[in-house]
Amino acid sequence: MNTFGQLLRVTTFGESHGPAIGCVVDGCPPGIPLAPEDFARDLERRATGRTRHTSARREEDAIEILSGVYEGLTTGTPIALLVRNTDARSRDYAAIAGQFRPGHADYAYWQKYGIRDPRGGGRSSARETTMRVAAGVIAKKWLADRHGVRVRGHLAQIGDIMPRSHDWDAVEGNPFFWPDAAQVPELEAYMDALRKSGDSVGARVAVVADGVPPGWGEPVYGKLDAGIAAAMMSINAVKGVEIGDGFASVAQRGSAHRDPMTPAGFLSNHAGGVLGGISSGQQVVCSVAFKPTSSLRLPVAGLDVDGQVVDIVTTGRHDPCVGIRATPICEAMLALELMDQALRHRAQCGDVGEVAPRIPASAGGRDDG
Repeated sequence: MNTFGQLLRVTTFGESHGPAIGCVVDGCPPGIPLAPEDFARDLERRATGRTRHTSARREEDAIEILSGVYEGLTTGTPIALLVRNTDARSRDYAAIAGQFRPGHADYAYWQKYGIRDPRGGGRSSARETTMRVAAGVIAKKWLADRHGVRVRGHLAQIGDIMPRSHDWDAVEGNPFFWPDAAQVPELEAYMDALRKSGDSVGARVAVVADGVPPGWGEPVYGKLDAGIAAAMMSINAVKGVEIGDGFASVAQRGSAHRDPMTPAGFLSNHAGGVLGGISSGQQVVCSVAFKPTSSLRLPVAGLDVDGQVVDIVTTGRHDPCVGIRATPICEAMLALELMDQALRHRAQCGDVGEVAPRIPASAGGRDDG
């Protein structure tokens, strides 16, 4: 299944070491200003090779708009986007073409299709997420222009390190998307030591959406939070998703978890902006857990395609922590899900209009994701 969404449908294609990757965005409304340069910032934020803390692979990631845009505006027809692969080194994977790397999709793809592309992981590579980010640029523009919705994220944990403070202005000023500028040297030292050891570590990304109006989401099987969870779980290396307080809710009492309402606004947001699968008008809050990278130069016992035991050492260029550049990917998937839900809400309930009373999102609570 390579297509995401219902009314806004995004289909991605291409492999890590193929000639190109791309996507088709279908169902996008007409009249949205769109040009190749609009994609540059978010693709740069996702890209590898920009710092020593990510894979050394350095792609140009130049977007080509093949269809769906005329004189700078979307036409309502399918938008086809293409990115050429310019820095693939397939020879790095020659030794493991006949092996199953533990922790990777090699064995699962082999069992499903009876064939696989071993070069950089083929279709299972995080290279595919480039096109999710590209499609997310369109969703972010539409959400901001039509509804004033802002989607943003930050890295909330690397290994056992968590931010000591939170400042949104600090997030874009360092390669970790970290909200505490004073901790950046600590993170750099941590990642340098990790890289030298040849090992990897997991991470957690927090992503939030401000300005989401109440009413988006479809009970019972089209819930907004269910859609967000599915969108995030579709990202490579994701092993957990929380909405609002998530698993911390297990230890909470109902008297503490419920979010009181006042004429001035909600007093808390433990639910993460979703009630009964429908947006409440509060900040939508999501947390995403990424596993440690499985591509390591440390040897590990594995099997080859003949079922024989072999020592596997993964060469090539890999991230010691995939979560470092996952923030724009999570932002893109949240934006795409929100835009799809908004279009679905408009299709069914566009005539309902604003319903009273309209409770403000917050009566002075935190806004830090």
